[in-house]
Amino acid sequence: MLRLTRLSSASAFLSSRSSLVRQDKLLIPLISQHNPPYQCSSTRFLDIYQLGNKAAIEKERARLTDEMSRGYFADMSEMKKHGGKIAMANKIIIPAISAVKFPALEVTYSHGTSLKLPSMCSGKDSDADVPRASLLCLSFRASSEPMIHSWSVPFVDSFKDSNKVHLYEISFIDSWLLSRNPMKKLLLRVMRKPKPNGREDVLQRQITYSFGDHYEFRKELKVLNLLTGYIFLLDKFGRIRWQGFGSATQEEMSSLLSCTSMLLQEE
Repeated sequence: MLRLTRLSSASAFLSSRSSLVRQDKLLIPLISQHNPPYQCSSTRFLDIYQLGNKAAIEKERARLTDEMSRGYFADMSEMKKHGGKIAMANKIIIPAISAVKFPALEVTYSHGTSLKLPSMCSGKDSDADVPRASLLCLSFRASSEPMIHSWSVPFVDSFKDSNKVHLYEISFIDSWLLSRNPMKKLLLRVMRKPKPNGREDVLQRQITYSFGDHYEFRKELKVLNLLTGYIFLLDKFGRIRWQGFGSATQEEMSSLLSCTSMLLQEE
């Protein structure tokens, strides 16, 4: 009789657990539908120890609501209206006193080496290697890569001989599966690109990838539409001094180059 009671309790627990899983699976496709498989956010589950944590449950519920309100169709509708130009770029440099710091981000090169961004002055001798200006080009979906190139290619051509400027093209991969070894290593190997032929410029386009859950990162930068590109110009203290969106216009490119030159002259 005791054994029958235990089996009944276990069955009830598994049934309720299965119900939770089914509900979660119904929610996730609404968030990531139509996104490329290697870039879709993975199915999220609260850890077992958090099931009784009311604050954790409320936080997850708020996240699901937020992400569902900005799904693929909302992003696509916005893209059709302005082609990814969700806002115009800054015309002048943002004053240092009102500039905010770029959130910490770990990126990985295709050869496996990791790097923490942004590079900032720390008051030590190693600051000699810190760039005076860094351009960070963020791509959350493959559709925004041509937009990123419209900024990065002219930028490299203008500052190719400067060792005080860095350029990073960062692709974000949210998939839980692709963020785990050995899948991560395999993906990085596939993504390796040949070095530019015949170019020995000091400034190079550094192609990097960031794996894992980036919800809090996107929230801090107010990144809403994942189909467009985001461009940030940082100073040597990691502060955002200029920002652009979508594809570059000639006027916006001139503004970016001018602001970068100003950062190179700042003390």
